[in-house]
Amino acid sequence: MHNANSAPLRARRAAPLTGTAQIPGDKSISQRALILGALADGETRITGLLESGDVHSTAGALSAFGATLTQEGPGRWRVLGTGVGNWTSPAAPLDFGNSGTGSRLVMGAMATTPITATFTGDASLRSRPMARVVEPLLAFGVTYEGQGEKALMPLTLHGAKAAKAITTHVATASAQVKSALLLAALNAQGTSRISQDALTRDHSEKMLAAFGAKISVSPRAEGGEVITVEGPARLTGCNVEVPRDPSSAAFAIVAALVVPGSEIELPAILLNPRRTGLIQTLLEMGAQIDVRNKRTSGGEEIGDLVVRRSQLKGVEVPADRAPSMIDEYPILAVAAAFATGKTAMRGLEELRVKESDRLEAVALGLMLNGVRYEIEGDDLVVEGMGPDGVPGGGTVPTHMDHRIAMSFLTMGLASQQPVTVDDVTMIATSFPEYQDLMKGLGAVMEAP
Repeated sequence: MHNANSAPLRARRAAPLTGTAQIPGDKSISQRALILGALADGETRITGLLESGDVHSTAGALSAFGATLTQEGPGRWRVLGTGVGNWTSPAAPLDFGNSGTGSRLVMGAMATTPITATFTGDASLRSRPMARVVEPLLAFGVTYEGQGEKALMPLTLHGAKAAKAITTHVATASAQVKSALLLAALNAQGTSRISQDALTRDHSEKMLAAFGAKISVSPRAEGGEVITVEGPARLTGCNVEVPRDPSSAAFAIVAALVVPGSEIELPAILLNPRRTGLIQTLLEMGAQIDVRNKRTSGGEEIGDLVVRRSQLKGVEVPADRAPSMIDEYPILAVAAAFATGKTAMRGLEELRVKESDRLEAVALGLMLNGVRYEIEGDDLVVEGMGPDGVPGGGTVPTHMDHRIAMSFLTMGLASQQPVTVDDVTMIATSFPEYQDLMKGLGAVMEAP
């Protein structure tokens, strides 16, 4: 998969990184705030919204369903919702760009309203399996036409008429699948029960409660949890302050840990325990990350981070940590390359169905830059080269995956030779400020 209008970028060693990194708003919470605002009665005002391609694609789709979305300033949006069950069929196919989260959650949000919509996106999104979301939605009575057995986009979804509540188990450790089912349950008659083995991101549950849904979460005797949602629900618009995205912060954090002499501050980072697996792992590796001024905003814990260059050591990362850091494994692999000893990351099967097969993409990037690794099934073991021992010098294919691009640019900031990535245009889908932010801290990134 390649972008005909690609823009390569090279990162190389420079002076220590210093200063304050103002990370953009959390993408997962931004997406959910728009979607719930569009489903709610009345007005939702959002501050700190991530202004990215993915979020704008979702906003466009929600407008096509009949909600009114108005941007009032950078990160400030006003949403007038239709009320649950009152969306109307869009007049044209919905283009979600690169947004897997937006498209999958919107499929759930419309699944129990008797309307029809066609979902499509860029080449990367059209290659990602949608069956994992639409197949569980069949229980509500939806029908669909997708491409092949993976139900690739373009995909046309027909919402259910008079949907009834369901009881189902989500076998995959996917917050997107779970959230799609929770959103579908809002317009189903009765109490839906959705259980999961893994404790995936719980932003949907927290935000649904804030919008007035009757939702409860309880542990299961056999592990995991069960979430109950009463329908049909009435959501009420509210004010949402979006905290700063820990997944985007990951690149600046690891850069500061591996570039000699660095010390940076990252204010107001989301510290939801189901999103801080990377920070937990880096601390186990010996990272100097201080958390200051912990506080709560909109039901979510946030705090200010101070990160200093650190001597990292290899660790074992258990499979049950994967849901809390699924997007951070590429950048963790880069941190592991600068550690001493081996870092073993277990249970990474979800990486194979991201924007690219991230497991293979990470492995190739490591190989091209002289870092030794092994893939054992769905496990990745990286052999650390030490703080100054990563050769670098490679040109990494990003496969239109923003996290692969940003991860290997981070490697180039501390490797012996510069590291080039073949395309950075897709970074705008999640983190449009990335280059300016990193250069403001002292990073050297330039066209090759």
